[in-house]
Amino acid sequence: MLTIREIKARTETFFEQKGVPNAKLDADILIAHSLGLKRLDLYLDMDRPLTEAQLAELRPLVKRRANREPLQYIVGSTEFYGLTLKVDARALIPRHETEEVVDLIVERLTTAPKRILDLGTGSGALALALATNYPEAEVVATDQSADALALAKENSGALDLSERIRFLAGSWFEPLPPEANFDLIVANPPYLTEAEMETAEPEVAVHEPPTALVAGCDGLDDLRKILASAKDFLTPRGLLALETGIAQHAILKETAASHGLSGESVQDLSERPRFLFVTQNS
Repeated sequence: MLTIREIKARTETFFEQKGVPNAKLDADILIAHSLGLKRLDLYLDMDRPLTEAQLAELRPLVKRRANREPLQYIVGSTEFYGLTLKVDARALIPRHETEEVVDLIVERLTTAPKRILDLGTGSGALALALATNYPEAEVVATDQSADALALAKENSGALDLSERIRFLAGSWFEPLPPEANFDLIVANPPYLTEAEMETAEPEVAVHEPPTALVAGCDGLDDLRKILASAKDFLTPRGLLALETGIAQHAILKETAASHGLSGESVQDLSERPRFLFVTQNS
């Protein structure tokens, strides 16, 4: 019978041969997940032998990761802004950069927003994080993918936020009545170019939904659509917070200005221009 130590070493080597990033960490997480343990608990019992039944449960998980399926899809969850979210192939996996935009919004807004809109909600990550931070706010979330909306609703139910968030099916602002207005609008839309998608890691290019990643040849199709309609739905002092590509802000600021909006570049923790904060021109 092989021990946890031996299985861990073999799994790490196998992942390295398959080009899996973070082979050691991913091996630890998958072994712990299959055994129902926390990762650190593995190191307290490294010489424990594993039964054939336990190995049989682990093997398909290892095979999936070796095929470069994202680790989050395999374990079925991820952490986002202190919340545990269910994730699967129905929606994009929430990124750490997207957590940063929540922090930046909270720092910037001196008055709590009363109405919040999350465009293209996906797993519901931004809507759920903002609903948690602003418990008095009314939150609306839209997505054109029925599968993504179903996942977001599952997450809102698991977090007891179903009564706080209204989910609407449709692309960007389309499901909203024309009189709707919001103090805060957020979006993490597709912004990869077609060329960037061709060179992306298999975890992204093969397994995540391409409609949540790619926005035309220059990556700006969806950002342009959002900026074209945002003024109609922002309150006079409202804020539109967008996650973008790092080389897109010059064009996006021009686009915002053409629609009577003012765009401000905001850097992420790596000091790259990752976010665009947009307000109405005074």
